[in-house]
Amino acid sequence: MPQPVVRYQKNFGLLIAFLAIVTILYVVAVGLARSTIINHVESEFYNRKTDVFDATIKPFNEFLYNGIPELSYYQGFLDSTQARQFSERALRKNPFVEEVVFYDVMITNSRTINRGVRYRDNLLFHPKSIIRFKLDNAHRLQINSNFQEEPDPYAGDFNNAAIKFFDYLAKVNESTTLTEDEIYRVFYSLSPGKIGYLNIPRISDLLLYKTLLINDGLPDAFFEQDMFLFQINPQKLRLTNTQPRYYEKVSIAPLTDPAAMEEKTYYSTELPLPGALSDFKIKFESSLEFITKEVYRLLIPVVLGISVLYIILLSIVYLIYRNINNNNRLYRLQYDFINNLTHEFKTPVSVIKIAGNNIKSAQSVTDEERFMYGRILDQEADKLNNLMNKLLSYAQIENKSIPFKGEWINLHEFCEEIFKACRIKYTDLMLTYSVEVTDELHTDPVLLASVFHNLVDNAYKYSAAGQRIVHVEIQQTKKNFVMIFSDKGIGIAKAELKNIFKKFYRIQNQFNQGGSIGLGLAFCKEITEFMGGEIRVESVLGKGTIFTLAFPR
Repeated sequence: MPQPVVRYQKNFGLLIAFLAIVTILYVVAVGLARSTIINHVESEFYNRKTDVFDATIKPFNEFLYNGIPELSYYQGFLDSTQARQFSERALRKNPFVEEVVFYDVMITNSRTINRGVRYRDNLLFHPKSIIRFKLDNAHRLQINSNFQEEPDPYAGDFNNAAIKFFDYLAKVNESTTLTEDEIYRVFYSLSPGKIGYLNIPRISDLLLYKTLLINDGLPDAFFEQDMFLFQINPQKLRLTNTQPRYYEKVSIAPLTDPAAMEEKTYYSTELPLPGALSDFKIKFESSLEFITKEVYRLLIPVVLGISVLYIILLSIVYLIYRNINNNNRLYRLQYDFINNLTHEFKTPVSVIKIAGNNIKSAQSVTDEERFMYGRILDQEADKLNNLMNKLLSYAQIENKSIPFKGEWINLHEFCEEIFKACRIKYTDLMLTYSVEVTDELHTDPVLLASVFHNLVDNAYKYSAAGQRIVHVEIQQTKKNFVMIFSDKGIGIAKAELKNIFKKFYRIQNQFNQGGSIGLGLAFCKEITEFMGGEIRVESVLGKGTIFTLAFPR
């Protein structure tokens, strides 16, 4: 009769679909992360340039808004020594200042002086002397004085400053107050490469100048005023790349840079410089490889995080798969167990039923028949009883509900009784044993006898006729009692060794066709460990098996 096909609904299709969805989500997440980070890096490349810009022109702004106004402390009366000290300090502290020109200015209503800028024929803005300061290649201060007889290369800047001053002077009245805006509009002049500064006079001085301006015929008067002109070279600004992650190269270049048309930079942006620096710009450039390196620097941690999540999900898939396989194996084991248990019960029950029917249907029963039927009924009842006892004992031991009834036993006497019964049970079994111990063993004799019987039964069952040979060797070491059961049976495949102590597990071979509930070796392992010992197995397929028990002394 063919065996029925055992099926367990595994739902592997759902598991594969889940795995496919997780993998697709992983790929999509990595792709989105890469795209987002590329956009982020490109955006930062164009947005972070203001940080570099601010850090680069900070020294220039410090000089413009804090350094130059220091001249106001002199109240318009700087001599050549003071002008020299201020100019040298400005040149050495600010590399972008290439030259300082100092004008010692006189404001007068005298008509005897012609050089300078005259306003309404009444007031003259006259340069008494011009001194130029600069550093040579050895950073030594060079001083060059230009007097009235020499042509002034900066006459245009001087004249513009004088005109702005006179225009403002014409509007001055007693209620005038100098605002911040008026100071920068009147007394500063910013042009590409130059900063002009006219020292700010007091309001009282401005009112006095205006009096000279609007009144003719007043006696000649002379007033001191100072003016500075700073030559600025933007290319000497100290570049501060505060964003080295985004900018591979930062440079200062002219606004109309012909070389820029020839360069082929993958990423490039720029910012024009303000005021006196306005003929130049700051260029920000990065190659594709440089930006890609930054992208991967940010992407790798993100991908690692996504990968960890993906691995966790894969682990869940694997655990589900393993659980399905375990459940499938357990289902098969339970199915086999029920089938085998049914067979184990069915055989003695059938024999009992046949014997009972024979007795019932017989008109008379002889003494010989009564003895025969009685023996059959007794044997089959013993089989059922042993089977139920084994199941009950295994459940009790597994649940730790059976008490340990330990006592000291003499292993010589114990083995003699056990193996005498085995020889009676199996008349064709060649059983030999040797006991080399001096001490008694403290154990539960009933449970230990069950282990011995199971191991002998197993060796007999899985040995071919004529090869049913079992040798038992019991030794005593410093720590343990060692009991070795060796047989010449069919052996166990190496792949099966890890499973033979599992409950309901049966090895499929020609010696196991009659059915087995798969509890024998599992029962031995549970009992051995219950009594504080351990059991090991070694086997060579086709040559035999060795079971080793070890109990502590």
